[in-house]
Amino acid sequence: MEIAFAAVIFGLLLLVWSADRFVEGAASTARHYGMPPLLIGMVIVGFGTSSPEMVVSALASLQGNPGIALGNAYGSNISNIALILGVTALISPIAVHSQVLRKELPILAAVTALAGFQLWDGEITRFDALVLLAVLCGLMAWTVWQGLKKNEDSLGIEVAQELTERAMPLRRALFWLVAGLVLLVVSSRILVWGAVEIANAFGVSDLIIGLTIIAVGTSLPELASSIIAARKGEHDIALGNVIGSNLFNTLAVVGIAGVIHPMTVAPEVFKRDMMAMGVLTLSLFIIGYGIKGQGRINRIEGGLLVAFYAGYTVYLVSTVFA
Repeated sequence: MEIAFAAVIFGLLLLVWSADRFVEGAASTARHYGMPPLLIGMVIVGFGTSSPEMVVSALASLQGNPGIALGNAYGSNISNIALILGVTALISPIAVHSQVLRKELPILAAVTALAGFQLWDGEITRFDALVLLAVLCGLMAWTVWQGLKKNEDSLGIEVAQELTERAMPLRRALFWLVAGLVLLVVSSRILVWGAVEIANAFGVSDLIIGLTIIAVGTSLPELASSIIAARKGEHDIALGNVIGSNLFNTLAVVGIAGVIHPMTVAPEVFKRDMMAMGVLTLSLFIIGYGIKGQGRINRIEGGLLVAFYAGYTVYLVSTVFA
């Protein structure tokens, strides 16, 4: 059992570190090849920060543990909004300036509604998963079109400034791109093995493990980058990390896992986890647009988000010992 706990801790630490290296390498490589900063922020960073969830969920599904895959995706979405944005806003209130992010907020709400509709019948079939991946492809096409437009956007300006500050030679960028991806796979295998061992030892469902330990662990890259961005005044990057990650989690993570291993979903996933994710997504939509178009997450709202996450986690733990 001690080995399993050590595997989870080591796997999470290596996962977070390798994800950061992967995102840096991917963003710098894209910049060297002339990709616009806005497109890098919307696609490369969004995809990169969700890479831990994608690799962990794919490996979990391949090993016959789809509960970890689903719990990881939805749990990460919940922690992204409630924990990460909440903590970030407590440190530095988040102002929403980017028009692109304002366009993505209703898309995220619609994607969340689609995920809820698919869970209504208690299963995610391969067809459901393929629909998610098809929506992802369409969304990526729209994102590329938005990113290639010449219009200035605050998100693109902030990403360009960040890329300049963290510039690296092409050879080093390519090295971290490949090395980060390899280490992501290795750390994910270690993490999933340890999590399954712990779940089996304590008689806890792999869904609960996915919703808690793994979800928070795979969301740590977003937490770190959002706090750093907010402290530097790059509020749109902080919010963009969460919106992009949640879109990829809902569409790519669940889609890939569902194609590999169709899932039978317990009723409480819809009633408890999907409802929590839906409420948080709706609140983010409202906060993002704000009153009179002045979107802002202040410290009070940040505290409420963190309190929501604490209550949700306590309830999850109570169901284990009920």
